[in-house]
Amino acid sequence: VQLQASGGGQVQAEASLRLSCVASGGTFRNYAVGWFRQAPGKEREFVATMRWSTGRPYYRDSVKGRFTISRDMAKHTVFLQMNSLKPEDTAVYYCARGSPILSEISNSEYYTVWGQGTLVTVSS
Repeated sequence: VQLQASGGGQVQAEASLRLSCVASGGTFRNYAVGWFRQAPGKEREFVATMRWSTGRPYYRDSVKGRFTISRDMAKHTVFLQMNSLKPEDTAVYYCARGSPILSEISNSEYYTVWGQGTLVTVSS
């Protein structure tokens, strides 16, 4: 399976972007699909994830209320709607597929298939 992330761009603070992640050559069924990000000079961090079967979302605290992860099951696509963007959201955003246990739902080590990343730049 390959994951293709898209939708990044350069916006000003408080703007919105929607990222997409499409699976090809495979599906998300029975997996969790997550978004992670890596800012310049920083480690990769968890943003949001969703269990494909249930649609239940999980978010890092700093994006709760601003970001929404969702899915289109027919199109094998996961979205990350990002509202009220802040300069600190600037990063390369990656989608990933994995099989984390619940207690490790935000642990990137449990995600084994990664997309190529899409850059989000938020200016103040």
